[in-house]
Amino acid sequence: MISLPPLRRLLVPSLVCLALIIFYRSHFTAPSKIQAFVFRHLTPSPPGLRVPLAALDHLPIHNASQNYLSPPQHLYYTYPHSANLGKNITGSGHAIPTYSQPLLNPYLAPLFKCPRQANRFTSHIRLPNPVRNISMIPPGSTHDDRRFWNPTIMSLPWWSENQYLLVSRIVTDGNYQENVLCEANICYTNPSVDVRRKGDGECTPDDLQHLGGNVGLRCVGSPVKLGVPPTPAEKCLGKFESYTDIPGFHDPRIFWSGRGEPLMILNTQSRYACSGLWIIDLRVPYPPLHALLASSPTHPSLGPLISYPHLTELTRNPPGTRSPMEKNWMFFAPDAASSYIHYEISPHTRTFAKLLGNGLTTPNLTDPLEQPCLQLAPEGTTDGEGRAVKGTWHQSSNSLKLILCDRAEAEAEGQTENGKGKERCVSNADNAVFMAVMHRKHDNGLGLPLRYERYLVIWSAYPPFALLAVSKHPLLFANETAGGWSAAQNWDNVDESDGDGDGDDREGAAYTTAPTAAADTSNASAATPPAASPPGIKVKREAPPTQRSPRNVRDKSNWAYFTYTVSMAYAWRPAPSPLTARAASEDLNTGYLDDEVIVGIGIMDGGQNYARVRVKELLGCLRACQGRRLGDGA
Repeated sequence: MISLPPLRRLLVPSLVCLALIIFYRSHFTAPSKIQAFVFRHLTPSPPGLRVPLAALDHLPIHNASQNYLSPPQHLYYTYPHSANLGKNITGSGHAIPTYSQPLLNPYLAPLFKCPRQANRFTSHIRLPNPVRNISMIPPGSTHDDRRFWNPTIMSLPWWSENQYLLVSRIVTDGNYQENVLCEANICYTNPSVDVRRKGDGECTPDDLQHLGGNVGLRCVGSPVKLGVPPTPAEKCLGKFESYTDIPGFHDPRIFWSGRGEPLMILNTQSRYACSGLWIIDLRVPYPPLHALLASSPTHPSLGPLISYPHLTELTRNPPGTRSPMEKNWMFFAPDAASSYIHYEISPHTRTFAKLLGNGLTTPNLTDPLEQPCLQLAPEGTTDGEGRAVKGTWHQSSNSLKLILCDRAEAEAEGQTENGKGKERCVSNADNAVFMAVMHRKHDNGLGLPLRYERYLVIWSAYPPFALLAVSKHPLLFANETAGGWSAAQNWDNVDESDGDGDGDDREGAAYTTAPTAAADTSNASAATPPAASPPGIKVKREAPPTQRSPRNVRDKSNWAYFTYTVSMAYAWRPAPSPLTARAASEDLNTGYLDDEVIVGIGIMDGGQNYARVRVKELLGCLRACQGRRLGDGA
């Protein structure tokens, strides 16, 4: 009788099983659907993390033209009929591709007029609206040793106890990033009805001590630190290597979406490169907004749905177009159902895409025949010190939706059901645009930033979102100074009789109180003239200087020097009247030509201020983009 050890008894069955497996694999294959499921299924990503684009074979949308209904043909750049191509023939007999010029929006025609003359030296247009101070020191506090900068501001709904949300960066040693948020109000000193805006409170002596002026924006409570989950950096090489381990986020922008969500875009470490842009609903890091948006007296609800409950990274498509350091993207939402990301505008290119969800986007949707709108400086252009002007363009602020008529006109339309032109102020492809601030950055001889020039750019709020116009000249506020020119050149064309109010000369030459030692001087110094009087003594604000007053020119030379625009928001508006009941549910990111905007301004990478100005003042001297023509009757 043959006896095998226990392990040897399994040898024969094992060999039989192996032979069966080899036979099966060599004669049978799994169905393609099962194979795709087994080997290509992507594991769902946890909240806050995103699947790398390289792991996706394709995106849901291939052709940009399938994303929306085609707009009227006259809005497109189009090739002419083939019969007309024969008119443009090269020496070889080939037709030259040409295009017909699209019609220019006739509602823009009044904005191409320039009510103010540009400075003959700097080419800037100076608006009468001054840069005002911001204080992060709340009532009841005496001082705060921290320095705040890069203010991004948005207005709160009319039923809120306070007017604005203010997010500011804190100046650090560079080893970490920190941002704080507070609710804030604007105060006034002149009791005139023409000067005071509804909702503004009267400045107290404590306000004047910290604001150092007759009007200013001040936190009503102690600023709270904003925190978001940390994100990993995929690849930081070379000069960007130090960014890998810097905690915190920087350059936030807060704004309202098309469906009424308070959103924040911020820069922090990227899962695709080194530094990227992420988006989150502001109600997540700042819960009091939940209760506010759910307490509308006219539209009881739980508030708008939250599209971005987790920190979500925004992307470019295709992945190869990404930069190691992404920044300054603009979000715009034409309606409650769709939103887009505007990546860049330059003299050579323009790129924007539609958001698909989870941070993913379509490819570039810019009309391929759209001509560049921004321009390079003419060869040989120099500044006041003989330096060649070679500015570079980049996006600066968030975007705002604008209806090209006055709010007063919209209210009048609401009174009559069949009035003439009743559709003029209802958002449509003819009268709705987006506007945003562009910077033209100029460097000095050492390659360091010398000045940022402020331009407004506008594009259609309807597909294909054509670029329409840009400011003809850079804009300065009443007490800003353009670097690269002397004080006398900066103030060459300013009349001493000009007021310095927030538009329409409604504040005139108001009195101001010089800041005391306890004032928030880190923010007040840039927008307040050098105080020759002792602290607390009232001094008369001098009119903007001219060549006829050299002493004033010297004093003004350092006013609001090296400024840059961080944000734009429509100014706080009171409760709507019955005639404007439809405005109660309007997007807070939408306004009219006679509305005011609050412009957040950074100063010298270490201070913060703001300006309040009417939209029609900002857009008062536009230049039509190349290739566009006015239609009949415009």
